[in-house]
Amino acid sequence: MTKKEGKGVKRSKGMAEKIQRTERLIETLKKTYPEAHCELNYTTPLELLIATILSAQCTDVLVNQVTPFLFKKYKSANDYAAVSLSELENDLKRIGLFRSKAKNIQSCCTVLRDRYQGEVPQTLEQLIELGGVGRKTANVVLGNAFGIESGVVVDTHVSRLAQRMGLTRESDPKKIELELMTLVKKEQWTIFSHWMIWHGRRRCKARNPDCENCEWESHCLKREIA
Repeated sequence: MTKKEGKGVKRSKGMAEKIQRTERLIETLKKTYPEAHCELNYTTPLELLIATILSAQCTDVLVNQVTPFLFKKYKSANDYAAVSLSELENDLKRIGLFRSKAKNIQSCCTVLRDRYQGEVPQTLEQLIELGGVGRKTANVVLGNAFGIESGVVVDTHVSRLAQRMGLTRESDPKKIELELMTLVKKEQWTIFSHWMIWHGRRRCKARNPDCENCEWESHCLKREIA
């Protein structure tokens, strides 16, 4: 066996072990959080899109406090597009970065109105062209509103836990997502993100993780990167 071939065997073995580790993790999280779901409140794809844009650098709890009024007042993409920017900003003032989010929402909804008849498009390529929408937001909307497995949602919880649990060495969200997409079965991409987020919020918190009661504690690499 050549040196190059030896590296290939080592890589393959390492990937196989990582896949097995991921499968064990999924079984653990699935049993621990059978009710895991998107914690943003919404009833339509447009509502989920707006809520997800608002959730950037903000808690779902706060977003859910603001959206009942927002969704009652703005029922269509045209409603967001037609209102004055200052009025929309005022309606969002409890949310962090409300000015930039108001601008993005209005830009996004203007395109929805003018190009998509007010409907939320159902492809990743179309969504990421909208104001305030990146891969993470697009994946959230496609996976939860339409049942389309376009990728793994990598927020701060998923990024941190994927490293701590030995699933990746990467720190860039895009690279983490690509690696997780090779480790997790496609039909589980959306729910895997929910399992990880729920675990990050309820057990494996950044500042004070509850390691003593953690269901994954015996397998966890703590802060080591696999």
